[in-house]
Amino acid sequence: MTHFVLVHGAWHGSWAWDRITPLLHEAAACTHVPELTAASGADLSTHVDQVVAALDGLVRGGDARRADDVVLVGHSYAGLVVRQAADQRPHLVDRVILVDGWAGPDGTGMFDLAPPAFVTAIRTAARPGGNGSIIPPPPPAAFGITDPVDAELLAGSLRPHPLRTFTDRTRLIGAVDRIPGTAIYCRPQTYPFDRLAADIGYAAVGLDGPHDVMLTHPGRLARLLIQICAAENSRNDG
Repeated sequence: MTHFVLVHGAWHGSWAWDRITPLLHEAAACTHVPELTAASGADLSTHVDQVVAALDGLVRGGDARRADDVVLVGHSYAGLVVRQAADQRPHLVDRVILVDGWAGPDGTGMFDLAPPAFVTAIRTAARPGGNGSIIPPPPPAAFGITDPVDAELLAGSLRPHPLRTFTDRTRLIGAVDRIPGTAIYCRPQTYPFDRLAADIGYAAVGLDGPHDVMLTHPGRLARLLIQICAAENSRNDG
């Protein structure tokens, strides 16, 4: 059985996967959806620790026997999170899949990978909050959501995101590079996620849809996730 650990991106919450989890269950897969804290003092390591705890919890709960496949999926900013988590628990992760995910080698972070205009806009928007700075959520259109109903729902669900997670850099020892990885990039592209994938040695697969494709085209994304895992299992069996 395949266990998908689905990790949401910046400004989102575990609710971002609500439309896709039933479809994965119909395909006889299990899903686990950790919630990344939005506390202003959180940093990249905070979020990595939360995903590592979710992976460890699978084993403690007996849900992730090594005969099963554990697939770690990261959307957008969470590409950085899931790769560092997999680097810390390589024995618990069979595959990493990025969905329009930011990712790079050891020592890179969001602000190293994103274009200067993005970095400037984020720094300009950031404001003090609690123990650190927070970034107010962009409008739904920034995620490719244009349907009025979905845009209204998204606008009411998005939340501020801690700035430190964008300024921090990943700390990798190289274990994640021995785990098979695939990057799904949404078309038309907003940022060069296919190039970022190539730079870390991941196969890149295009998918027609906006950045928040899990909201607009959950069936399309669910099928692709299942197909990627099935193809890898077929290669291993062969």
